[in-house]
Amino acid sequence: MEEPVPVPAPALVPADTPAPVPAGAPAPTTRPEAPAPPAGGSAAPPGGTPPGPAAPAPAGGPGGAHPPVLADRPGGAPAPGDPAPDAGPGPGPGQKVPPGPGYRAVFRVREFRFVFVAHLFSLLGVVVSELALTVLVYDLTRSPLLSSLTFALGFLPYLLGGTLLAGLTDRLPPRRILVVCDLVCAACVVLMTVPATPVAALLALRCAIAVVSPVFNGTRMATLADVLGEGDLFVLGRSLLRIVSQSALLAGFAAGGLLLTVVPPRGALAVTAATFLVSALLLRLGTVRRPARAAGSASGLSGTWAVLRDRRVRALMVMFWVPPLFAVVPEALAAPYADEIGVSTAALGLLMCALPVGTITGELLAGSLLSAAARSRIVLPLAVTGVLPYLLYAVGPGVALAAAALFLAGATGAYTLGLDAWFVAAVPEERRGRAMTLMTAGMMTVQGVGMAGAGLAAEFFPVHAVVAGTGVVGTLCLLAAAAELRAAGATEGRDGADRHVPHG
Repeated sequence: MEEPVPVPAPALVPADTPAPVPAGAPAPTTRPEAPAPPAGGSAAPPGGTPPGPAAPAPAGGPGGAHPPVLADRPGGAPAPGDPAPDAGPGPGPGQKVPPGPGYRAVFRVREFRFVFVAHLFSLLGVVVSELALTVLVYDLTRSPLLSSLTFALGFLPYLLGGTLLAGLTDRLPPRRILVVCDLVCAACVVLMTVPATPVAALLALRCAIAVVSPVFNGTRMATLADVLGEGDLFVLGRSLLRIVSQSALLAGFAAGGLLLTVVPPRGALAVTAATFLVSALLLRLGTVRRPARAAGSASGLSGTWAVLRDRRVRALMVMFWVPPLFAVVPEALAAPYADEIGVSTAALGLLMCALPVGTITGELLAGSLLSAAARSRIVLPLAVTGVLPYLLYAVGPGVALAAAALFLAGATGAYTLGLDAWFVAAVPEERRGRAMTLMTAGMMTVQGVGMAGAGLAAEFFPVHAVVAGTGVVGTLCLLAAAAELRAAGATEGRDGADRHVPHG
């Protein structure tokens, strides 16, 4: 399995000028235009190559892997005169499927390195600010309800921001949106550090950060397609950002806890304000200035409906939303389950870590070892079986078996790599920002709903029965979502022909 390489320290230089080719990377090349057939000769067949010596096939070939000519160019754009990249049909019988470019190829793109490092700083700010704010509210009020409310407020505003503000992601230049969102978060956190700020204002500021978060995340996801292209590099870039986010669940709160042993909560919030400012600076200096995708697009709910009206896009979004709705149940009930079986807090920590560790492992294996075509073929099998391991909870398992079930459930999250490829192929470029904002906002919202539903069910039934029942109900819902996905033709690229994505 290929390990992601360390991120080189980027130089802070304006990105409005073309970047030099990274050391060790192949020099950018342009493909020559196909020569005209000789007089009296036959023209090349549609989709074929002209007569004459066979030219070497571009890396990626069948299966939709990204051509290196896009990876080596700043912004992932083809050179003037290059044909538009076409994934082409899937490999035929007996053909070898070439492996994907691997995670190292993603880091060869200079602009992605800036986006990646900015993501690290922004994520650190979010995780530590949530923890510090929770501790601060509890210190001021001694109310467990208000303290826990600071976490809940991170979910519901996602729906508001993702629905009403999604249109901004296509109507405004993406770099401006990313920088402004980071600055808004920094300003909110700075106001939290003021001693005179009342608790109600602290919660309102928490809501403000949550409202802009889906706009930021959707814009960044859409920008990745501009930076890395719409092929395999985009899928691997998205995977890396998800891996970092999952890793934050393991290390972020621990780092925040250590920080709070050294500085008071308001001091920790001041540190997170600095991380948001660093992220804004990296995005401003390290990413290319691009125009708005669709400056005259519809705003508000009418634009949202224009995206959801497309059956393929709608089916893909549902497949993104349904798994996390059920996947969060064991995590939400980890503490009650640990109490039910009478284990220590250390065992509780193991239960909390098992799912994200499985997710990271599954993504790394799929991204490193599988081709784009193989990742596409495993989407539906992994997605529909994702919560089946929860059935092991029916026997009231001990910590080891429960952790194994959670690890297996997390590993099935590798389906998201192929699903990302389908999604970016199905959404028209002028609606990409809005669609990706809606998708990320929906994922956060359903996680909040899933946690609340799990807690409600556990009030009436034993915890192990609730988790096992989630395995049954979740699998039935996922089978229905997969059937709709196939019926809508969403497992193919846009128009079902020009951007075909192989599937099993």
